[in-house]
Amino acid sequence: MDWNSIYRHRVTTADEAVKEIGSGDRVWIHPGCNTPTKLIDAMVARAPELENVEVVHILTLAPAPYVEPGMEGSFRHRSLFTGANVREAVNDGRADFVPIHLHDVPALISRGQMPIDVAMIHISPPDEHGFCSYGVGVDATKTAVENARTVIALVNRQMPRTLGDSFVHVSKLSKVVEVDDELIEHPMSEELSEVSRKIGEYIASLITDGATIQMGIGEIPDAVLDFLEDKKHLGVHTEMFSDGLVDLFEAGVVTNERKSLHRGKIVASFVIGTRRAFDFVDNNPFMEFHPNEYVNDPYVVARNDKMVAINSALAVDLTGQVCADSIGTRIYSGFGGQLDFIRGAARSEGGVPIIALPSTAKGGSLSRLVDTLIPGSGVVTTRADVHYVVTEYGIANLYGRSLRERARDLIDIAHPDFREELERAAAERNLL
Repeated sequence: MDWNSIYRHRVTTADEAVKEIGSGDRVWIHPGCNTPTKLIDAMVARAPELENVEVVHILTLAPAPYVEPGMEGSFRHRSLFTGANVREAVNDGRADFVPIHLHDVPALISRGQMPIDVAMIHISPPDEHGFCSYGVGVDATKTAVENARTVIALVNRQMPRTLGDSFVHVSKLSKVVEVDDELIEHPMSEELSEVSRKIGEYIASLITDGATIQMGIGEIPDAVLDFLEDKKHLGVHTEMFSDGLVDLFEAGVVTNERKSLHRGKIVASFVIGTRRAFDFVDNNPFMEFHPNEYVNDPYVVARNDKMVAINSALAVDLTGQVCADSIGTRIYSGFGGQLDFIRGAARSEGGVPIIALPSTAKGGSLSRLVDTLIPGSGVVTTRADVHYVVTEYGIANLYGRSLRERARDLIDIAHPDFREELERAAAERNLL
């Protein structure tokens, strides 16, 4: 049969498609704006029939009914990055958290440490050659599909066709569910705080013309974008593409003309954004999407000269240890690509690895620059890896600095209300 006949033969309903899932299976769910909500709902509706199904994913942007109380006998979630929708379940013990660098996730699958039985994905319609695009999320899903026993695909007419290493042939799809639905959107921050704007301004001062940038999600990365309009010939190599980068392209700031790797192209792995970003990436030869094992590989990142990596943190202690995945013993998020890009930027010719955070939390009542991390807190970026730390009070460059020098530099960018307290603590530890 030709590819179109194969494809039409596999079209069915969501309820029928998820019957491919059996008890004891491990199910991969396409993350981010690709989250296949219709397939998830159909799977959860089968809960009375299923036992011990493990649901695996990175950050999804939709409700996660498989982690609700009462679902324990049917489903258990394995979190590779803990979002708000599964955070309570992870911390209550109804789900499991795996600390892992984002570039390492595909290897868990391909090397057989985390074999996938069923991949539930959300992709574009096939082109004239029978290839569907992973659309706004290649991430680790491409590897999951290539190694899964069964692939259940939500094929959406509104999913953009993105270019690069981002295609799957219809012959790989076991079941197809066709829809014409709007994608999940995640808008940028509507209003930027003065704290975020000041941090963004400091970060922008570290970015020179011709640099290649990576940034994550949140108010601080959004604020950085506001201060880059006077820069020239920036490039982009990032795990996450967002609406703000569209603005920089249209303003002529991002040209990719001086990139040392993939010159002329924006390289990304997934989109977290709105229809504005989705429309921009659709069939756009200026964009290349690649899996996380490539985009996030520190060696690949380092091949971009003047690589600027911008990542956030929950807390930094006076020796430079960066906590970004937990608050004490409670898991908050995950490693994601932070250390992938921090290490890659550190090895880049002229690279700038940045950790950015507000100086306080909880309305100013708690300092994020601390004497020691809360017991149980995880260290995502080690003190040997950290270079620049930025708050609204300035920039501290910790690279090659002693513990004594680090303590002084970090106290100088702490909130004034906490500097005296931090100085006393540092003196007690002979750091000052």
